Amino acid sequence: MAIHTSLPIYKCAYDLLGLAADLVKNMPRDFKGSFGRKINDECVELTVLIARANAAEYKFRYLQQLLERLQVAEVLIRLAHDKRFISPGQYAAAIKVTQQIGRQATGWKKSSARPLHEGQGHHA
Repeated sequence: MAIHTSLPIYKCAYDLLGLAADLVKNMPRDFKGSFGRKINDECVELTVLIARANAAEYKFRYLQQLLERLQVAEVLIRLAHDKRFISPGQYAAAIKVTQQIGRQATGWKKSSARPLHEGQGHHA
């Protein structure tokens, strides 16, 4: 098992967390504390779920939760863009990273559900 902080998916999630912090910093004050906090909280939760999936013997549940939380983050970021709390460039950068995380999480989920051939140990 690799250290979760060295996983490419973790690095993408950490990048998204950094982007989210920058997005929220420039939001109108009325939305920063509630809406902005929710975006940040979802991004933090993504990194936590990656660590949990990496440490778990049965990863599927955590990866499913990760994909669900990622969808929530994408919706919140899209709404922030639609309400013009963030710029089109910020939106594009954030969505690019969420798509990278989604592809990696989906691949990881598929590989964790796939049985290994005889003699290769058990798949966790």
